[in-house]
Amino acid sequence: MSVSFIILAAGMGSRMNSDTPKVLHHIAAAPLLHHALTAARSLEPTRIVVVTGHESAAVAKSAEAFDPSVECVLQDPQLGTAHAVDMAAPLLADSSGEAIVLYGDTPFIRPETLEAMLHARARHSVVVLGFEAKDPGRYGRLVASGENLEKIVEYKEATDEERSITLCNSGVICASAKTLFELIAQVGNSNAAAEFYLTDIVEIARAQGLSAGVVTCDESETLGVNTRAQLAEAEAAFQSRARAEALENGVTLTAPETVFFALDTHIGRDAIIGPNVIFGPAVTIESGAEIKAFCHLEGCHVSRGATVGPFARLRPGAELAEDVHVGNFVEIKNAILDEGVKVGHLTYIGDADIGEFTNIGAGTVTCNYDGVMKHRTKIGKRAFIGSDTMLVAPVSIGNDALTASGSVITENVPDEALAVGRSKQVNKPGLATKLMARLKAIKAAKGKS
Repeated sequence: MSVSFIILAAGMGSRMNSDTPKVLHHIAAAPLLHHALTAARSLEPTRIVVVTGHESAAVAKSAEAFDPSVECVLQDPQLGTAHAVDMAAPLLADSSGEAIVLYGDTPFIRPETLEAMLHARARHSVVVLGFEAKDPGRYGRLVASGENLEKIVEYKEATDEERSITLCNSGVICASAKTLFELIAQVGNSNAAAEFYLTDIVEIARAQGLSAGVVTCDESETLGVNTRAQLAEAEAAFQSRARAEALENGVTLTAPETVFFALDTHIGRDAIIGPNVIFGPAVTIESGAEIKAFCHLEGCHVSRGATVGPFARLRPGAELAEDVHVGNFVEIKNAILDEGVKVGHLTYIGDADIGEFTNIGAGTVTCNYDGVMKHRTKIGKRAFIGSDTMLVAPVSIGNDALTASGSVITENVPDEALAVGRSKQVNKPGLATKLMARLKAIKAAKGKS
């Protein structure tokens, strides 16, 4: 079955009180729009169309960064949800498959729910996703008998009796693309807001003898984000679910409530995650690795048996092979650490390749940036880099080579060589006592003035 998605992302989101388009605000280190796109992509769709409006260029750029195959269309002016969906008609009107309408500010619709809607299409021409609301508020109401849907009533158009209904409209709709656009073409705007409501297609379909049905989901899936408070609520909901899934999948979280996941975090079973660990985008932790307390990881890969932290930072491009040890107050960026490498503490490794079983001493820095260009450091196998070594890139350290502590290495070091790059020490007998006495006298004189 071929399926296309239409994701509505045109709104300004004025209640966010922000210059940023609503769908580009983040939860779980990803724009709201990416959550909707993730749900859509889980069904392996034929096409995804994002309808943009406010700050359309920024929204389109974000959508295409997530998936270059996404197609974006502009809704201008914005005349309601039916009008927004109709913007996708030139792209999908000839489609012979299904179409599902999602919303860029509703991030938690599950793939299983979308599958259920597709299955319900075998019984109904139009399928709407509903939920039983604890506090229906101003949601549109679903007037239904069992799974048969009679109509959708917007709150401001509803009677008192209709407002007493607790079955509410999520806005998510599924139909064949052909039927969807045929129905939309008949939607009018004779309502209090003078807008073209997508919800009107249910009543139009029923009037033509077509069947409309409702599939329900848990209210938590339909959480929409319209305010900063709801954004915080959505973040908390995502993290709660992500933590529960990690524990269920065999990951140890020693203090689950303090660990924060990104939308695309992947962690293997038997990994151990300590307290106060934050995962940014694009992190993979293999089975059996350990991330200790107070680490921040982004754009990195940690292999089986590796340990990281506490208080370590892995930045984009950090690749840790099996049994690598990265200790406290170490930062790794755009660097490959081969099997068994040890970087114990107080070190910066950036733009580097480090061979297996090499040891990096405390205070080592790869000096990779000259103010304009980045340069790479290459360290061979089984090397020993002494504490407080400055490796001025581009530079190579050979296999089994050593650098003396406190060295500034500016030239390549051959295999098995010892490199010493520090100035000669000079001792001045008795000068320390004389200097301290002079400094104390100066301080005392200043105190009297």
